[in-house]
Amino acid sequence: MKKKYVLIGTGGRAEFFYGALARDYTDTCELLAFSDINQTRMDYANRLLEEKYNHPKINTYHSSEFDQMIEKEKPDYVIVTTVDRTHHTYIIRALELGCDVITEKPMTVDVEKTQAILDAIERTGKNVRVTFNYRYAPHNTKIRELIRDGVIGDVHSVHFEWALDTQHGADYFRRWHRNKRNSGGLLVHKSTHHFDLVNFWLDSIPETVYASGGLRYYGRENAEARGVTNFYQRAHGNEYAKDDPFAIDLEANPHLKAMYLDAEKEDGYQRDQSVFGDGIDIEDTLGVLVTYKNKAILTYSLNAYLPWEGFIITFNGSKGRIEVTVREQSYINSGGDKDDEGKLQEKSIRVLPMFGKSYEVEVQEGKGGHGGGDVVLLQDLFGVPTEDEFNRAASHIDGARSIMTGIAGNISLKTGQAVKIDDLIKF
Repeated sequence: MKKKYVLIGTGGRAEFFYGALARDYTDTCELLAFSDINQTRMDYANRLLEEKYNHPKINTYHSSEFDQMIEKEKPDYVIVTTVDRTHHTYIIRALELGCDVITEKPMTVDVEKTQAILDAIERTGKNVRVTFNYRYAPHNTKIRELIRDGVIGDVHSVHFEWALDTQHGADYFRRWHRNKRNSGGLLVHKSTHHFDLVNFWLDSIPETVYASGGLRYYGRENAEARGVTNFYQRAHGNEYAKDDPFAIDLEANPHLKAMYLDAEKEDGYQRDQSVFGDGIDIEDTLGVLVTYKNKAILTYSLNAYLPWEGFIITFNGSKGRIEVTVREQSYINSGGDKDDEGKLQEKSIRVLPMFGKSYEVEVQEGKGGHGGGDVVLLQDLFGVPTEDEFNRAASHIDGARSIMTGIAGNISLKTGQAVKIDDLIKF
């Protein structure tokens, strides 16, 4: 029997899920309906279903009609791809109405909402899956295998540097993510991927978090300090934006125009705000120190304005060291071809035994985003289940543990103190 799905939130990330259902999983799954606050955007999603995926249009419901949608469509699963701060609303209500949930990361953005989700899962007995596609990238799975197999013994410390370039990194400062109320800031919205990877690699639990950072490059004050004078709040229709390498032209990109510019009349959302405008309250420069229950420590940094995209990571263990460099193709969210998201340009995994010759570890990457990891994740979500020795399917506990590192980091940024996660939440 086919599993039935509805999806709420038809913005940039939604097509990753509904496109896969319409293209590759019609034998096992049935896509029934969209829900959103914006009818224009749902109509465009339906147009993509018809024209791009040869799938019939599906029913649409305003987000205020969420309960009616569940009652009428009777789905098995609700896919949640709304603005991060509303994830908990639809996750919890879907659980209460008898559905399982697949949610985009981050699961939510603060302590109270995280606890409310955990309590709802306990109360209803339903399931929540969090879509951490980076776990499924072959190079990341190989790192887990090397550590699991004791290649460098017990891991004592990890240094993890994530670089977002001036195309991808800037994009978080153009859209709703620029406000911490919406996204939890980059420590939650973006770093949830990275903190989950460390939890996955080390097979341990974060315990204590200290963070430092701020808005150092983007934002009006930083631009003024560099001598910028031609300020604007959004790119569309503004002369100053024409000479700004950080501006995006919604009118020139048919996909962005249909999804956002044409939809503005309904909800007022502007997708092309200036990265040097007023109103940004998230950080672009971050450093975090995490201690894990197995006594390993993580030093982590994230910068959102660098000349390249990817990560450098080192693992130091009792029997040696692993050095990893991954460079990814930069992209703009919802900018067009989703297969380009996270496409690898360079990859190196090197093992340095404590006594012995160092060597490169070869990894066969797959096709599609994140070295083929996206394809494997989608198969795990929507295809016939298969046994996975690495247990890459992320539960609500995995989702909560990853965001709690970022949430604790946000608290540390405010207080200047180290934060114990167990003091914040009850698992």
